[in-house]
Amino acid sequence: MNLALTHTRYQLLQLFRIPVAILGAAFFPAASLVFFVVPNTRDNPTGATLATASMVVFATMISNLFGHGTGVSDDRAQPWDPYTRTLPMGPAVQFTSRILTGVTMMMLSLIPVVIIAALFTPATIAPLDFVLAIFAVLITSLPFTMMGLSIGYLMSTKAALAVVQLIFLPMAFAAGLLSTPGEEPGFIQTIAPFVPARGAVELMWATVGDFDVNPVAIVSFVVWTLFFGALAVFAYRRDEGRRFR
Repeated sequence: MNLALTHTRYQLLQLFRIPVAILGAAFFPAASLVFFVVPNTRDNPTGATLATASMVVFATMISNLFGHGTGVSDDRAQPWDPYTRTLPMGPAVQFTSRILTGVTMMMLSLIPVVIIAALFTPATIAPLDFVLAIFAVLITSLPFTMMGLSIGYLMSTKAALAVVQLIFLPMAFAAGLLSTPGEEPGFIQTIAPFVPARGAVELMWATVGDFDVNPVAIVSFVVWTLFFGALAVFAYRRDEGRRFR
């Protein structure tokens, strides 16, 4: 664990030296909240709360897909990464440090979303529900973390950036993150339960409000998490075998 924390500190120092990396992760969810949620939920506390939860999941997706997907692929191209991979520490240290770094960056990216919702929308949440929502964020981030790690270890930097850009917005739309719960277009309601982001956002909706989750969406969420977790391990081993055989 000490090695993992040391690597985490190093990775965070790298990121903090490039403030735009932090600002970029928070921009899209915060901007979406300002332009689409704030003007349309002034007299609807329930709608504002659920919409804020959707933007939290949106921020979680962006932070983990870009942070791990493009971040890992970029690190693999640097001289420091091949050196650390030759050290006798095993993949657990690498994975743990990257996940801890991702969680830290994700939480920082959520701060503007929460502040904007608190100041400019009628969204409300009880203190206990707010604490539960923090744990819910950690759970809902799992498939996107594993997805980002898979992309990062499988692809080059340019390819990873293109794939992440192609994935995150269509997945958010298909999951209904950009619509009011229950008011999505018909085809979105049909496919949404099978999209990993749908299970994530339904867990958030159930945590912050009175929402009954769809069991299909939750099962799909678990299946996607396990699938991308296995794929991330495979991608790491494949990259290690090719570069350090």
